[in-house]
Amino acid sequence: MPRFTYAHLSLAALCLTGAAIILAAGPLNPPAGSVTSNYKTLTEVEPRVAVNAANTPGTATSLFRITQPGSYYLTANITGALGKHGIEITASNVTLDLNGFALSGVNGMGAFDGVTCVEEAGTTTNIAVINGTLTNWGDEGIDLGSSPVTNGRVERVMVINNDGNGIRVGYACTVRDCSLSQNGVSGLLALDSCIVSSCTAYLNGATGFSVTDECTLTSCTTYGNVGSGIVAEGRCIVWACVSTFNSAHGIDVGFGSSVIDCIASSNTTNGVQCFSKSSIRGNTCCNNGSGSGIGAGIDASGADNRIEGNNAAENDFGVYIHAAGNVITRNTCSSNNTNWIIVANNIFGPIIDRTSPGSPIVAGNSAAGTMGSADPSANFTY
Repeated sequence: MPRFTYAHLSLAALCLTGAAIILAAGPLNPPAGSVTSNYKTLTEVEPRVAVNAANTPGTATSLFRITQPGSYYLTANITGALGKHGIEITASNVTLDLNGFALSGVNGMGAFDGVTCVEEAGTTTNIAVINGTLTNWGDEGIDLGSSPVTNGRVERVMVINNDGNGIRVGYACTVRDCSLSQNGVSGLLALDSCIVSSCTAYLNGATGFSVTDECTLTSCTTYGNVGSGIVAEGRCIVWACVSTFNSAHGIDVGFGSSVIDCIASSNTTNGVQCFSKSSIRGNTCCNNGSGSGIGAGIDASGADNRIEGNNAAENDFGVYIHAAGNVITRNTCSSNNTNWIIVANNIFGPIIDRTSPGSPIVAGNSAAGTMGSADPSANFTY
């Protein structure tokens, strides 16, 4: 007997009901106009220019040279050669992405940089170097400052063991998320109006961070540099930074500057040193000085400073005010060789000795205060 399936039954049902099956297809006539591809061109996929011998040929003084504005990137590591920079930039409006690769110098190569900017026709502006490693160059790792670049940017680079400064930048530049270690001179050298943030400077041969006027340093850490950890000239802000175990000062600022909420500890001379017209607020300064009377937690050498709300402990001197005309309020000193030295003709809140407060054990919901003063401007020795 023939064998019927559900398919046969369905077909029979369609035939019995007179149903029609209509198959639809696309139009036989294509739309007007030329046929174009939907695929992207190679330039659209990667619009940047690769740094190589064909695109950026070098010169007698450089392995590679960028002479036109644009966005450039590395495709491999670069090893230096005697008497040559790694990459020279001679144009404005250039972004160089190291793309995670390293530019490595060689021994005896002379005073040449990993990446350098050369001013050929007027001021060079808008140069960015990002995302890679520069090590063992005979001079700077990155030099955007010898021919000063305006509006430069250096970001997410590691600059290690170069003979000169790790990074050198010009005016109104931004340096962010960089690591500057074991360079022969300073970790970072920056000119006026620069912003430096979230960087580290470790065991460099001079200053960790050195900036000139109108600069801002935030959330930076410096350790074990042969000079001071941070040196900032006039009208600068140093905020939320840590500076420890440097061979000179932890933080040293010029006139009209602010040092706020920083830690300066175990530096050979002063924790925070200021000159004049500065605001030094909310800092923690411990174990500065060598024990032979050369270092203070806070040291103010000029006039018109406001020294407020700092804590200085176990330094040669706690707070040392060398000149008249300063305001000193709400600071605390403990276990310094000498807690306070303030010369005549300064304004300060009362200094309350609470080294032996004789306070009771507190257990419960309330207790009598032991501050010894209700003056909101009082300083305390504890």
